[in-house]
Amino acid sequence: MGRHKNKYKAIDFFCGGGGMTCGLRQAGIDVIAGVDFDGNAKETYEFNNPGSTFIYKDIKNLWSDYFERNFGVKKYDDKLIMVGCSPCQYYSIINTDHSKAEKSKGLLINFARFIEYYRPGYVLVENVPGIVTNKETALYRFLDKLDSLGYKNVVKEIVDMSQYGVPQSRRRFSLIATRLDGVQVSLPQKSKKVLTVADVLGVENGFPKIKAGHKDTTDFQHTVAGLSEISLKRMALTPHNGGNRLSWADQLELQLDCYIGKDDIFKDNYGRMWWNRPAPTITTKFFNISNGRFAHPDEDRAISIREGATLQTFPKEYVFKTNSIAGAARIIGNAVPCKYAKQLGQLIQSL
Repeated sequence: MGRHKNKYKAIDFFCGGGGMTCGLRQAGIDVIAGVDFDGNAKETYEFNNPGSTFIYKDIKNLWSDYFERNFGVKKYDDKLIMVGCSPCQYYSIINTDHSKAEKSKGLLINFARFIEYYRPGYVLVENVPGIVTNKETALYRFLDKLDSLGYKNVVKEIVDMSQYGVPQSRRRFSLIATRLDGVQVSLPQKSKKVLTVADVLGVENGFPKIKAGHKDTTDFQHTVAGLSEISLKRMALTPHNGGNRLSWADQLELQLDCYIGKDDIFKDNYGRMWWNRPAPTITTKFFNISNGRFAHPDEDRAISIREGATLQTFPKEYVFKTNSIAGAARIIGNAVPCKYAKQLGQLIQSL
């Protein structure tokens, strides 16, 4: 289909709104397509990644030869990268209701079916650390499959994205594998500087001060969830730059029943970020102060959609095409940070 013959190309399975795709494209890699069963991510993916096709399919129902027939993808292409960042709810330490995430458990094995059919030069996987420690994980079957298919050169590690230029403490399982002889893969070089919230957010970085409930109708999307009157009172009493809910725990009007006598648990909930530290892990619920340390360091509100996206290293011109704050936050929180994805792409091109 007229793709560049000598250029690295990729297929991004479980692509969501395109964090990995965006980063690989920034590295100069031709991302042929992204595959995902979340139709709500389609418009965001296609709008921001023109030329990369969003395939709205459940991987279990996608024929192995689909990319051969529709995109001219050839088998044993040394410059083909297959990416499998499968939904990870089943192995997440955050999600306690594993019954809802049972369907995500075997997606990595389904991804292996395409590796077996095409034998791409490179394979990339990113997932939660729990995929390594959970005894029911499909990872070890996946690794055995890779080995049997000739991917003898495999590097895998639990990494913290804050060590790779992402202004966020985000521990992830990262894997890169190749079947090519004489190629020694590795993970990207760690950054010399750890970026903090102050390095990317704040007025001096282009984020005007706003109040809870502010709606930004521009593509910048500096939109933030509203707060109830009682939550505004809580925020007003939460010290700036790292304060938490313990500052109002002894006020009966403000204290939540679920935290009475439990000052030692969930201390991050209703907490503020620190300016001089990386942000906490940006989850799909970062728009809600009750779900973690997602309050602005100084302003009495949660971080905005654009602030969350920036902490995930999405470009500021990346537009989230959704009808709700929750929908945008879901795309952002589920994404692979673009900056880390770019480094993976650059690494492969340097080999």
